[in-house]
Amino acid sequence: MKLRQPTDFLILESLEDKGRNVATNLSAHTDKSRKNINTRLPVLEDYGLVEKIGPAKRSGLYEITSLGKAALVYQDQYDEVDDFEELIEGPSAGNVESAGASATSFARGEEDTDDE
Repeated sequence: MKLRQPTDFLILESLEDKGRNVATNLSAHTDKSRKNINTRLPVLEDYGLVEKIGPAKRSGLYEITSLGKAALVYQDQYDEVDDFEELIEGPSAGNVESAGASATSFARGEEDTDDE
């Protein structure tokens, strides 16, 4: 998996923050050219980081996958590991959604509300 920084991570961040979207909007959110976004989205889809969704088969509407969310959680380690794909698909990858939510809540200064 060879990601282009910062573009690919900006795309993933935008899809996570704003929800499913099309290249035109992603271009505006990331300050990258539409051509660049259109080039990168199919690559990210091949890696399993984003998914092209309907309603029409050629709609160009994409959303982030759980693997894409894992990539964001481990983004700071991208340059430090030999196999980023193995890192995000590793044994702890199954807990990424909850880990990512916890990390996001922590970053926003939110407290854990589970009083058990």
